[in-house]
Amino acid sequence: MKIKSVLIANRGEIAVRINETAKKMGIKTFGIKTSKEPNALYLRLVDDVIDFSNTAEEIPEFLDIERLIEAAKANKVDAVHPGYGFLAENPYFARRCKEENILFIGPSDTAIYKMGNKTIAKQIAMRHKIPLLQGSQGNVRNAKEAADMAEKIGYPVILKAASGGGGRGMRIVENAAHIEKMFKMATGEAEKAFNDPSVFLEKYVRNPRHIEFQIVGDQHGNCIHLGERECSIQRKHQKLIEESPSAALDEKLRAEMGSCAVRIAQAVDYYSAGTVEFLLDDDKNYFFMEMNTRIQVEHPVTEMVSGLDLIELQFRIAQGEKLPLAQEEVKLNGWAIECRINAEDVQAGFSPNLGIIEKISLPRGKNIRIDSGVSDYSVVTPYFDSMLAKLIIHAETREKAVTATIAALKKCLIKGIKTTIPFCLKVMNNNKFRKADFNTSFIEKELDTLFHQEPEDEMLAAYVAAFDFAADLETDRITVVDFERGKNISPWVLNKRLKSL
Repeated sequence: MKIKSVLIANRGEIAVRINETAKKMGIKTFGIKTSKEPNALYLRLVDDVIDFSNTAEEIPEFLDIERLIEAAKANKVDAVHPGYGFLAENPYFARRCKEENILFIGPSDTAIYKMGNKTIAKQIAMRHKIPLLQGSQGNVRNAKEAADMAEKIGYPVILKAASGGGGRGMRIVENAAHIEKMFKMATGEAEKAFNDPSVFLEKYVRNPRHIEFQIVGDQHGNCIHLGERECSIQRKHQKLIEESPSAALDEKLRAEMGSCAVRIAQAVDYYSAGTVEFLLDDDKNYFFMEMNTRIQVEHPVTEMVSGLDLIELQFRIAQGEKLPLAQEEVKLNGWAIECRINAEDVQAGFSPNLGIIEKISLPRGKNIRIDSGVSDYSVVTPYFDSMLAKLIIHAETREKAVTATIAALKKCLIKGIKTTIPFCLKVMNNNKFRKADFNTSFIEKELDTLFHQEPEDEMLAAYVAAFDFAADLETDRITVVDFERGKNISPWVLNKRLKSL
């Protein structure tokens, strides 16, 4: 079946991204208008808008599966693309689409369920001889069982939500004194986030690297990997900067880990784009962590080095086409780095920064890619993820990619709210990062501050303040007193003195 229309069941930059490829393929696009973001950029770009903003809301718009199915049927839409996030990894949504003869742009509901449940995924990995960390065979039922297992394998251990992801429902336990408290916290958070309190336990690796492999499979049994992404620059398990390839891998290790990624995907008859994630220790031992059964936020770095459009591959696979290349035909060229530009106040602990974007100007040019979901006067609300845009740079080598990223970040202007741009600059200018000598503890251990400031910034700020002060003097908004002489100083005289500095 050739897809002629698609409902984009998402928002922000990924909705813009999906829309771009769909239109390139001649596919009509539908977007969802919500009451929380009625003037979103993606709504101006899609061919047709389905309005969810005028009805009483019991379930958030992008989580209401039955309402989305109803909208797709009412508009005779061929397919639904969930982007990334909750719907993309919801087996019920994939199954409901299938039941209503709507193509789900993603894997089967069975694959989503098996790989989405971390306990089942670990059992599959074990059967297929994929390296795993020591830990529980299944879920741990209570704190005592967790304590017994921890004593057996040794502290530190980590409790993880069986149905989770994104760092929620995860707790590191350093010793037996904290196991009961951490078990309660992990299960409570898992219940709240995923409606499933189940957790499992495994050995905790201190300061590993986080390496993930992009895999792509079709419905004819073919599956390949497109190399790895380095995702170790993260805070509280949330990725902030990614790159491809990883400086930690050589060709032998890349082939070995890539083969494992393909093998576990094939074990669940996986098709569409997906990501298999590993932890890598200092001795180059790697351990399967989880599989994300969807397109990833950081997919552009893989696209830059592979030359492939992963969203287009998702569409083509969904309509039954075979993969256009075999593993031996995959050619990865150069180096790519992605910086997530979030609406966050880094100095306030990365807290969300809400408001109106008064002006946004992001660099364009050869080997620079911008994926953005906002424009001038976009409103940053508390209802959605804080990511505004992604800056992706491609170059021949890692050194050149880092240098080009610094230059591009300095050209980024977002006025009206605080963003993570200064943080990204801080990382890029760090000596250990530039030498690729880092792991997941980088932010906590290697950055003396979280905020990059150019040497001339302080002088520039002083100049701007003096200029504004002088402008106010010219309009008689400020009175300055000469205390030695006991009288006011003429604004024109003081202004002249300031400008002579």
